[in-house]
Amino acid sequence: MTDRRPLIAIVDDEESVRVALRRLCNAYGLEARTFVSAQQLFASLDEYRPDCLVLDAEMPECGGLEAQAILQERGTSIPAVVITGRDDDTMRTRSLAAGACAYLYKPVDAEALLDAIRRAIGASS
Repeated sequence: MTDRRPLIAIVDDEESVRVALRRLCNAYGLEARTFVSAQQLFASLDEYRPDCLVLDAEMPECGGLEAQAILQERGTSIPAVVITGRDDDTMRTRSLAAGACAYLYKPVDAEALLDAIRRAIGASS
């Protein structure tokens, strides 16, 4: 019997953010895969089922809130942590109402993100 590391999908249009978050997750025993867009994530879901999503709230074409809505429409339930570079109470409220486990501001505090991911994974177990 092998213990599988939790799989985290990081979706952000900024490469530096994707790289930093992937390294952080890997350093704490999580397996992370990165995506430049929500569409790229959607295309991977047949072969890759993450335990938690880390979604950028604002991306071209499809931001974190829209990605959550599309997944819900498809009947796909994956816990999400939404991250953003802009303090927006309306977006925070909408993201949490759509099922996000946390809404964090960039630059994301490492411990806050890891705690949010752990809560998200625990809630889905």
